[in-house]
Amino acid sequence: MIISLKETADKLMAANSLILTAHVNPDGDAIGSCLGLKFMLEKLGKKVRVLIDDDLPKFLSVLPGIDTIEKPENESYEADYLVILDASLDRVGSVIEKCKAPRLNIDHHRTNDKKADFLYLDAKRAATCEIIYELGKEMGVEFDINSATSIYTGLATDSGYFRYSNTTPHTMRAAAELMETGIRPEKISEAIETKDFDVVQGMAKALQTIELHADGRVAGLFLDHELTESLDTTEGFIDQVRVIDGVDVAILLKAVEPEACRVSMRSKKTDVAKIAESLGGGGHIRAAGCTIEKPFSQAKTDILKVIEESLAE
Repeated sequence: MIISLKETADKLMAANSLILTAHVNPDGDAIGSCLGLKFMLEKLGKKVRVLIDDDLPKFLSVLPGIDTIEKPENESYEADYLVILDASLDRVGSVIEKCKAPRLNIDHHRTNDKKADFLYLDAKRAATCEIIYELGKEMGVEFDINSATSIYTGLATDSGYFRYSNTTPHTMRAAAELMETGIRPEKISEAIETKDFDVVQGMAKALQTIELHADGRVAGLFLDHELTESLDTTEGFIDQVRVIDGVDVAILLKAVEPEACRVSMRSKKTDVAKIAESLGGGGHIRAAGCTIEKPFSQAKTDILKVIEESLAE
C-alpha cells in the first residue's frame, strides 16, 4: 500500500518498538538513514534496533551510534514494524525472514518493487536521508548533532557531495539546516574519504583493468574473482573512471563468487536504472546496479552488450 509522508510519520509515532534495516552492501545513505531515524525515534521514547545483514564499511565508522548496529542472529525478532530503508524487500538479506512484523518501506529508488505492506516512496529526493529529514520535521523532532550527522552523511554521499544531478534546492536547504546543529561537513568528508594504504594499493590494481568500449563512451573496471578477493573494499573505485573525458557510462563489475558478479553503474546521460532493471536490478537514472548470476567472463559480455544496445537506441 502506498502511503503519504504524514501517514508514515503517524505509523512510526504510534509504534512502541521498531526494527530498522537497509540493504546489504550498505552505503552512506543506507546507514545514515537507519541511524538518523533511530536517534529521532528514541527521542520520542521508542524502542529501536538496527539490524544490517552485512559487514559495515569502515569509512562509515565516523557516524555516531554505528557500534549499536547489529547483525541478525539465528532468532526471531518482535516489533510493531520492520522499517526497511533505502531498498526494496529483496535487498535486505535474512532480516526479512527473521522479523515477521508488518513491513514499512521508506525509499527513494524509482525501481522499488512496491511489495511492502506500507510504502512511502519519493524518487525526487537525492537520498533516503532526505526523506528521513522530512520525517523528522513531520514528527516534530528537533535535530541534534547525532541525528544531523547521520542524515547529512547520507545526503552528501548519495549526491556526490552535492555535485550530482539529483541535488536540488531542497537537498541544499536540508543540508544547511542540519549544519546549524554544529556538525562539521569537512570532518565528515575527510573521515569518509580517508583510505588505508592497502585500499589505495588495491585501487591501483583495479585501475589496471580499465577498458574503454563503444567508441570511448563506456569505461569499465572489470575485477575477476581473484582480484576481488584480494581487495578490502571497492568503495569509490567507479568514480575514478566516471571522470574520463568522453565517457557517459562507467561500470564496476566484480566477481563476488565464481558464478555471481555485482555490477555498479554511473552515467552522465544514459538511464542506467533501465539497464539495471533489465538484468534484475535497479537504482536511479544516473546510478544503478544489479547482480548477474553468471561466471565473470559471461557477465562481462552480458553487461557490455546491454549497455551498448542501450546507447544505440
